[in-house]
Amino acid sequence: MVAVTELQHLRRAFWRGVRAGLSTVAAAQAAGVSAGRGFRWFRECGGVSPVTLTEPTDRFLSLAEREEIACGLAAGQTDASIARRLGRHRATIGRERRRNRPPGRPDYRAVPAQAMAERRARRPKRRKLEHEPLRARVQADLELKWSPEGIAGRLRRDFPDDGLMQASHETIYRALFVQGRGSLRRELAKNLRTGRALRRPQRRVDGRAQPDRRIPDMLMISERPAEAADRAVPGHWEGDLILGKNNRTAIGTLVERTTRFCLLLHLPGGPGDTIAVRDAIVATIGTLPAFLRRSLTWDQGLEMRRHAEITIAADLPVYFCDPQSPWQRGSNENTNGLLRQYFPKGTDLSVHGPDDLAFVAAQLNGRPRKTLGWDTPAEAMAALLSAHHHDGVASAP
Repeated sequence: MVAVTELQHLRRAFWRGVRAGLSTVAAAQAAGVSAGRGFRWFRECGGVSPVTLTEPTDRFLSLAEREEIACGLAAGQTDASIARRLGRHRATIGRERRRNRPPGRPDYRAVPAQAMAERRARRPKRRKLEHEPLRARVQADLELKWSPEGIAGRLRRDFPDDGLMQASHETIYRALFVQGRGSLRRELAKNLRTGRALRRPQRRVDGRAQPDRRIPDMLMISERPAEAADRAVPGHWEGDLILGKNNRTAIGTLVERTTRFCLLLHLPGGPGDTIAVRDAIVATIGTLPAFLRRSLTWDQGLEMRRHAEITIAADLPVYFCDPQSPWQRGSNENTNGLLRQYFPKGTDLSVHGPDDLAFVAAQLNGRPRKTLGWDTPAEAMAALLSAHHHDGVASAP
């Protein structure tokens, strides 16, 4: 028993290190176990902690305390007096008497009570996703490439009063990754944003530096209107390219900062065709009402050498991020990560025509987002257009 308890302590220490962002090797060293054991724990559990990270407390009654309760009750003491002596609440003593008294016996005995409590703690507990309607809903949403966090948030929205139809994102991850707990089909893991069979802790992020490419007459992001920063005013967009194999093919992405609504640009000529990039942006932005054409923020990619022509043709000022600062286009970076589920790195992106891009954009715009209160970008954009229409009608003479 001592060895098992010590092993559990080491596992908890290891997973606390992983949760804090340490590498598997560093977390193992911090916990005092070998790197091989740490890697095995991580691999077996798909990168998801299978244990409670907090150390056990004296929350539950011990056998010694139950012996004190038995002696006190035999002496005719009240629940309150026993509770004061043990430093417990009197309700704890009353609940213990009711739950752990042997059936058909008037007296309370410590050893049988301890055995009953331990059996109850070991009993098989039904897992959340063993509920068939919930499992079917979660699997259907995963097939739509929704994130576990998005699925969990939408379930709370759609079933606010039905606990059986709710599950946390951690529950969904565990059902996908942790061995022995897989209530979901393992192959659904490929529909996650990363496509990995192991879950990587969020704090381990791989930074990517961008080259400092100078473009004549750039307007820097520091010159962008302040209203764009707080996302309160719609019509400010972020843009970028996602690149295919050997950086020879590309798809353009535009994301509206307030609603996270996404538009995709078909670029059959690849990233070097600056005229095609210009024309695609002008044509796509030109379909939007004027109040949704306030600014566009891009990184310092050479595909935007014709930014001045875009500004004139689309009446859309273009601003550029600082070098090596992708977080200045956070919405676009997040969207590009989601798009990699549909357009994997190292593939030929020229095979995807305009209809394919429209389908993928509709999928992303139909995906619930935490930052929108689990609305979808399509719902947020529809509400925005509707409100603008009503405001326009109300202000008309």
